[in-house]
Amino acid sequence: MSMEKKVVLITGCSSGIGLSLAVRLASDTSKTFKVYATMRNLAKKERLLESVKGLHRDTLEILQMDVTDRQSILNARDKVVEKRVDILVCNAGVGMMGPLEVQSLDSMRHILEVNLFGTIQTIQVFLSEMKAQGHGRILVTGSTGGLHGLPFNEVYCASKFAIEGACESLAVLLQHFNIQVSLIECGPVNSDFLTNLQKAELGDASLQQVDDQTLSLYEKYLQHCSMVFQNAAQDTEDIVKVFLDAIHSANPAFRYFTNSVMPPLTKLKVTESDGVKYIKAMSKIIFADEDQ
Repeated sequence: MSMEKKVVLITGCSSGIGLSLAVRLASDTSKTFKVYATMRNLAKKERLLESVKGLHRDTLEILQMDVTDRQSILNARDKVVEKRVDILVCNAGVGMMGPLEVQSLDSMRHILEVNLFGTIQTIQVFLSEMKAQGHGRILVTGSTGGLHGLPFNEVYCASKFAIEGACESLAVLLQHFNIQVSLIECGPVNSDFLTNLQKAELGDASLQQVDDQTLSLYEKYLQHCSMVFQNAAQDTEDIVKVFLDAIHSANPAFRYFTNSVMPPLTKLKVTESDGVKYIKAMSKIIFADEDQ
């Protein structure tokens, strides 16, 4: 019976991690999960439907949900047939890259609306019922950009740092309601995230107001990013395995690193609390020639 299934609602399922996780859970041969895969634009649902290849009878529903629109979240909640969510996965997110001087207030607001307020108001909508039922899991797609700063990603990192604080604060409280909160800390991932990110391209008219040294450093940063994504990016399937570990664990951790260990730079930031060594190390990695 469907009532015996664990009800999972996932945001940001049109591509990437959300899509892969929805497919994996909905295609589970034991039919343990009933998955509500949500996305802002339902026109993008075909990719998800193609991926499950008919294995999703009675285990998958696709709902429209815009995490920046509270009414949209409430509408999606009301379409959950079981009237409960056991596992909430807050995965919707967007990125923004470029010199801070060229970022408009509207574009900065959008990043915070999706990454921070979108996550928080999604949790808000489902939290009362999770508390009332006396159990639940909340998984949030985090980022190493929420643990240490990245040049030319100031606003993105600010949004992800804020999520760390929100989730950590909730985790302390929600253990008293038998609700576990977990952050899945991702590094570079082979997904549409890079394609969809708001990014200042070299040659853009907006960059004409930026000084030459900043442009030179930005060019170096873009080269560094390209190299990292070619050589070190993880596939979404690798990330999904970490989500599954958290979902299946009887006692889930608060923080999971998708490459299984805390990145050395994050460790450096924790162990050298004045922050100077981290800043120098990150600068050296990205702008090696400049720092000689």
